[in-house]
Amino acid sequence: MAFPTPAQLTDILQPVVTPRGLDIEDVKTTRAGKKSQVIIRVDGDERPSSDLIEELSQEISALFDAKEDAGELNFGAGYTLEVSTPGVDFPLTAARHWRRNRGRLVGFALADVPDTTHVARIGALSEDEKSVALVTTVKKEVHYQIERLENLTRAVVEIEFAQPSAQELEATKQTFDFAEQNSATRED
Repeated sequence: MAFPTPAQLTDILQPVVTPRGLDIEDVKTTRAGKKSQVIIRVDGDERPSSDLIEELSQEISALFDAKEDAGELNFGAGYTLEVSTPGVDFPLTAARHWRRNRGRLVGFALADVPDTTHVARIGALSEDEKSVALVTTVKKEVHYQIERLENLTRAVVEIEFAQPSAQELEATKQTFDFAEQNSATRED
């Protein structure tokens, strides 16, 4: 049996992760000397606790060991396993990433202006989860901008050291329809 691909491992892991309300965000494998490395990033609408991550890690390790013993997986001479949540530098590429980070500051580029980085606070997603309300404050005035997720690139949560204004945080709690009715349109 060949060394497993991330896609094969994702298929194997899905039945373990999904019942816990988690999504597999990333699987990386590295063939290395005596021990290969398997890194698995999971997340959920409710951030998994360290106890849940530990429990999941033990269950995945037992599953991988059983599959190796049965000849269904082959990590070579052995493997090290790392199970964790994505870090703040993990790119926002799916609607669930935007939903889970509502209220947080995000840096992003627009597909039609890829060389410019914009910063806004994440508001509500549209009902079909194809658009997001982005909130900015200029001269103490809140502005809403609606963008299709497919037009947002290089999106990453920004680390904040200062507390955002209560007005801006409150604006992120508004419904998508409210934000859309009060948004500035971008010239295309």
